Amino acid sequence: MRHITHYMGIFLVVLGLAACDQKKDDPQAQHHDQSASQSQHQNISLLDGKLTFSLPQGMSDQTGKLGTESNNMHVYANNNGQQAVIVIIGDETALTLPQLSQKLQDQQRNRDPQLQVVADKSITLGHTPGQQLDSVVSTNNHSNWSTVVLAKLNNQLVTLQISLPADNQSQSQSIASEIVQSIVIH
Repeated sequence: MRHITHYMGIFLVVLGLAACDQKKDDPQAQHHDQSASQSQHQNISLLDGKLTFSLPQGMSDQTGKLGTESNNMHVYANNNGQQAVIVIIGDETALTLPQLSQKLQDQQRNRDPQLQVVADKSITLGHTPGQQLDSVVSTNNHSNWSTVVLAKLNNQLVTLQISLPADNQSQSQSIASEIVQSIVIH
């Protein structure tokens, strides 16, 4: 659990960096990019193909900048860092996924008393059970949509953290949902 806390700290740094970059893109260019990217996804395969998922176009591998494969953390983000997906392959744990989700909520609430939990539910990732925690996290007067997916692969905890701007919550929720629906653990 200590490693999850460490990685959550890194996740909050990414959120903070995204919050600091309050740059608003050109709405017309953004609309054009959204319609073009909805049909294009890039497929990601980790752990020798045991974990696969798709990312929206525009996100690229930032692992060398914010994480390393040697510490089992992979980071994908768009150019301005406002959209990020962090994948953490953790240690073995005996805790259940709902217990881990509750611990995560408690940790987030300690950092952000205004945390809004939208959903905490069981999901299936291929044939593997998972837990999905959706919330709105506030950092530096800026809100981000956060979806955290927890699963176990050979008793190791696999965590996917999806962070998107909450300006348009329904759009962020939709993007996060597409990513979650594409996750398969083999």
